[in-house]
Amino acid sequence: MQTSDPTPGTSGQAVPKTPRRGPCRREGRSWPSGRRSFLSHRLYLRIYLAVVASLALVALLFGLMWRWSLDPEQSGGTADVLAEIAAAVLPPPGAPPEVQQRALEHWRTRIRGDFALHGPTGERIAAAGGALPAPSPGQTKSGWLTGHPPAFALRLPDARWLVVRRAWGARQGPVGVVGVLALIALAVGIGAYPVIRRLTRRLERLQAGVEALGAGELSARVAVQGCDEVARLAASFNQSAARIEALVQSQKALLANASHELRAPLARLRMAFELFDDGAGTDTRSEIAQNIAELDQLVEEILLASRLEAGQAADAGTLERFDFTALAAEECARAQAELRAEPVMLTGEARLLRRLVRNLLENARRYGAGSPIEVALAPLDGERVELTVSDRGPGIPEEHRQRIFEPFYRLPGTREGDGGIGLGLALVRVIAEKHGGSVRCEAGSSGGTRFVVVLPK
Repeated sequence: MQTSDPTPGTSGQAVPKTPRRGPCRREGRSWPSGRRSFLSHRLYLRIYLAVVASLALVALLFGLMWRWSLDPEQSGGTADVLAEIAAAVLPPPGAPPEVQQRALEHWRTRIRGDFALHGPTGERIAAAGGALPAPSPGQTKSGWLTGHPPAFALRLPDARWLVVRRAWGARQGPVGVVGVLALIALAVGIGAYPVIRRLTRRLERLQAGVEALGAGELSARVAVQGCDEVARLAASFNQSAARIEALVQSQKALLANASHELRAPLARLRMAFELFDDGAGTDTRSEIAQNIAELDQLVEEILLASRLEAGQAADAGTLERFDFTALAAEECARAQAELRAEPVMLTGEARLLRRLVRNLLENARRYGAGSPIEVALAPLDGERVELTVSDRGPGIPEEHRQRIFEPFYRLPGTREGDGGIGLGLALVRVIAEKHGGSVRCEAGSSGGTRFVVVLPK
């Protein structure tokens, strides 16, 4: 019968695979591969086109607003004011044509534009510069004249028409303004492309790193460039990948060490059974029972250590408020240790904290050379409590006081017959950290070793 492969890191339970979503899937449907849009697969193109389209829209709106602002009906009489100024500086209607011609040529050199002066019925009176169209017979108000390049006709108060076009007027009309803005948009678009492409290239590298990590390449990392959100995302990915790699390596080391540690009691059991067949009595049965108990303890602590390391407390219940002093007193009575304590209430998992106290007492019993075990429990400040477990044994060298909290680490010269399996102190550290606390090992004031656990209330 086939079974689903369990997902690594779970408790042997099969986890159903999540169906892969197509890159163009939307509302439960996905486009056929032949119809998938090229743009839907390229984030940088979509961002780039959005920027270019926005610039084009701005250019269009700016041109329309510019054209609207020059509309005589919308400009609030601006054309009329200009017409009055022009009538004041030009010769009166009855002046000779040559006088009006000289006036137009004078203003043409000053303003550098083309001018044409027409009578009320459209007849030309004078002109300076390039040819300009005449106002249509039906035109009665100042406004733009059709043609290219565009020109503007001012209706003077004396009914004459002054047609004006700047020398660079082709670039000043609505079409010219939109053209200039289009060139600006094109320049901005060209300049924005490498910036947007660089941003999305970083996202593509991040995607490649995620895919490599998902494919099992635990050493996959991505380059962190810049200080923006993408850089912080890449740094978070690297931290997560490093954590996952460390957890997997820890699990591998745990299983490798566990398999090594299991061989010793199994070998002793095998030898004990061989002696049992030769008529061995009570001592052999006691040896078998001790090795079985050691195996049971080893399996239990391996399971608890792996679940705590994975962030799951075995059979973890909800946090509760309990009397930590009473719990410590029970464990000290069981281990025949001396307790000096003040009333302390803690919030946490009583079962795990009981294991913490028990492991510290068991460690002091095994390696304290039969010396008395002293336990002290008292508030450290308003928010923390301190638990100390001391013995007067041979002590632990300073260079080993950090490593003894590693799984399966034993001090040089430690015998297997001492009963330790190298997981008790590792569990103490993990349980303390799970409750927001810490543990350290230091030399006792009267010799030996003292373990100090600090826990929040």
